[in-house]
Amino acid sequence: MTASLKYSPPHEQSDILLRLREDYEQAVLDLFDSDQEADGVRPALDVIGHTSNFLNNMRLPVHRWFRYSAGFSAEWVKLLLAERDGSDLRVLDPFVGSGTTCLACDEMGVPSYGIEAHPFVFRVAQAKLSYATDPERLIAKAERAFSFAQKARARTEHYPEIIGKCYGLETLDYLDRFRRAVEAEQDGSPEARLLWMALVSSLRVVSEAGTAPWQYVLPGRRKTVPPSPEVTLHKAVQMIASDIRFMARRAKPLAKLRVDDARKCATVPNNWADATRLEMAFLGEIRGWGDLQEAVRRHLVRACSQHVPPKSVKLDEVLAASELGPIRDEIMSVCRELSAARLERGGKKTYNNMVACYFLDLAQTWNALRRVCASPSEVCFVIGDSAPYGVYVPVIEWFGKLALAAGFEAWTFEKLRDRNIKWKNRKHRVPLKEGVLWVQG
Repeated sequence: MTASLKYSPPHEQSDILLRLREDYEQAVLDLFDSDQEADGVRPALDVIGHTSNFLNNMRLPVHRWFRYSAGFSAEWVKLLLAERDGSDLRVLDPFVGSGTTCLACDEMGVPSYGIEAHPFVFRVAQAKLSYATDPERLIAKAERAFSFAQKARARTEHYPEIIGKCYGLETLDYLDRFRRAVEAEQDGSPEARLLWMALVSSLRVVSEAGTAPWQYVLPGRRKTVPPSPEVTLHKAVQMIASDIRFMARRAKPLAKLRVDDARKCATVPNNWADATRLEMAFLGEIRGWGDLQEAVRRHLVRACSQHVPPKSVKLDEVLAASELGPIRDEIMSVCRELSAARLERGGKKTYNNMVACYFLDLAQTWNALRRVCASPSEVCFVIGDSAPYGVYVPVIEWFGKLALAAGFEAWTFEKLRDRNIKWKNRKHRVPLKEGVLWVQG
């Protein structure tokens, strides 16, 4: 994530954020009938510290509707905003994902602009930012959908293979009927987006196959007793209705969302300031990996070796791009080492192509950010360094050099945690870190 801020100088920490957090905790607890139920949603108060972790959001209204792996703490975003007082504060997130930054900005009364290239993830963010609606209209729309699903006949023969591996016949039968009910209710209203969100948020919960909390689908692992899809969907609608009642008391819808490429920021005015394969397959948006490549990946920053298979790019031409001038000698050396290392590994992953393409994409992103960021501004990246096949990639330093080349003035890095120290089966022992890169301009 990057957040570009037009700001006044930070002031001393006041009690505003602590008050917000205490109010937030109490309001969340008021939504539930017992302490046992509240334990699963109570927001953590330890905001200061390792705040890049998305797990905190799973305890928070609206944020908990969809667990997205590429995330960070909304409370941390609010802390940054509270430290930067001023009526002219504005935020841009060119990798908005599921909307964490924009939701936090709405709660703090700060105008924000979020862009996202992944069409499904953008739709999740759009649904989350539809919280400013009447919960009774949502419930009425949901009841029509449940009534439709009771009467409809399922048509399950068109689903791709992965869906058959994840759901039993009875579960898929009901999900298909409810999916068609949701489609029938799509009228462009906020309530329609929220009804879609209720369906999407339930898909992994009711799967009979193993599904990790976000991107992974594990058909070889089976759940003992998955919950009923109808019961789960009713609970999802009730949760969303409760959350939008809560947000009505504490947020103002100011955010703007656009489908856009961070390398261009084409929808952002000047000086303004694969993780979803299961869901997209169920919704009929893709049938397999090939569709995913065409529908999604070609629009994204190339941050995975699967984005750049062998012969898909001409490595020498990528490395010769003018945008990589500030780091050319260093990145050429790393890519040569990775080109040799991949031939000695069983997977032969194209980390050499990935590193070259990723930093070219990010160099273009830095240039786009310099165009749309007002002065003075700050850019914040939550990032970590990397060592594919044990070859160290100095991500932080290269980001800093590319930012300066784009016209920003200075950069600093604040380490949040060490990485590559937890897993016993790790393939290398290169010390790594994660933290916050701050760029001023």
